[in-house]
Amino acid sequence: MGMALLVVGVILSVVGGIWLLITAFQESVGWGLACMLLPIVSLIFVFLHWEESKRPFLIGLGGNLLLIAGAALRGPQ
Repeated sequence: MGMALLVVGVILSVVGGIWLLITAFQESVGWGLACMLLPIVSLIFVFLHWEESKRPFLIGLGGNLLLIAGAALRGPQ
């Protein structure tokens, strides 16, 4: 069960991250480059452009939560 959560979490995190990056580039090349090079800028982008970025952000967040749950279920290895 833990491994399945890890796999699904990775997939959702990657999809959400790429989708958020595409959304930033659609806003402007500057936003896209800044989000790609400086991770904190992605959070700033999400707060300033919530309506456009909420779905990719929440998908990525859900993926990260699944990663944490999967790691917790697997335990120390």
